[in-house]
Amino acid sequence: MADAESRLGTLLTELQVHGVVDPAVPGNQGRRGGAGPSDHRALTIEGTTVMVPVYNARSQASPYRLNTAADGSLSLAQGDSPVAQVQVPPEPAFYGLKTAEGIPYRAIALLHSRDVLATTLLQTCIRFRDRSQSCQFCAIEQSLEGGRTVVRKTPQQVAEVAEAAVRLDGVRQLVMTTGTPNSDDRGARLMAETALAVKARVDLPIQGQCEPPEDPSWYQVMKDAGVDSLGMHLEVVEDAVRRRILPGKSELSLERYYEAFAQAVAVFGRGQVTTYLLAGLGDSAESLIACSERLIQLGVYPFVVPFVPIAGTPLQDHPAPSTAFMVEVYTAVAALLRASDLRAEAMAAGCAKCGACSALALFEQEA
Repeated sequence: MADAESRLGTLLTELQVHGVVDPAVPGNQGRRGGAGPSDHRALTIEGTTVMVPVYNARSQASPYRLNTAADGSLSLAQGDSPVAQVQVPPEPAFYGLKTAEGIPYRAIALLHSRDVLATTLLQTCIRFRDRSQSCQFCAIEQSLEGGRTVVRKTPQQVAEVAEAAVRLDGVRQLVMTTGTPNSDDRGARLMAETALAVKARVDLPIQGQCEPPEDPSWYQVMKDAGVDSLGMHLEVVEDAVRRRILPGKSELSLERYYEAFAQAVAVFGRGQVTTYLLAGLGDSAESLIACSERLIQLGVYPFVVPFVPIAGTPLQDHPAPSTAFMVEVYTAVAALLRASDLRAEAMAAGCAKCGACSALALFEQEA
């Protein structure tokens, strides 16, 4: 890894671990609550756009802050020491539009990073209302309760917003996730129906994200409908950690996920299936690296992300992983990715392609 990438990778890891004190500077204000990344804003540093926590308690105690100069330019400082110049992506033009029913476009989909459109198709989950079963970090219904979104986005609504976001703001990919519905397809039907509608309006690469469906034929259904890549998220990997952090979702065993990954790769192709690994929730570095190695052997990209707590969840006060821990995991996983020639940039669409919630892609650079 070159010195420049190493320095920037470590800095961005620091920012995602500690957050940034943000005095409400102009630009895209990011988002609070809801499906992740939440309590974040997008900041561009040395040409790389990263999602950084600014709205949770941890960020308010961060040693890093944004400063605004008299000419309006922004800089990042650590204490009294300047660190880097910063740009904030502007508020997207499509945020000013509404559907014929009067629903603001931003209630249907949001801009992530600088050119990624993201939507949660179903803003509820079968587990969320029972915290003994729900994922302990999840805030999927917060934005719904706050009146900032709608419970179910129709395929036509998402397609309408996607077309406008491409035309007005140069959006280059769409990420669709969902709360898990009470159906065996686990949201795959929603993904397929929405992808079909979007691709009828605009040629936009799409990643769908859902839990593994009971019937593996849904992978081909999603692919045929226009889903270009698929995310199925493990989040944590050690059995005890899974039971504590994902009490309901952990009923799907790790082996069941590995089986599903193999089935999905057979349809979407090597490097077009991803999973989130949230570092800092109790898994050891060794466990995260070993899991990543197995995933890579299957052709799955392990998108390693530092855990960031969201206010109002059971884990809102959970401590951050250390920068050293993240760098250790990033360095090892990046070496495995290089050896297997799996690259974030080679993905058609998705969180790993965007990369703004992790510094892993910077560590992928040749040593």
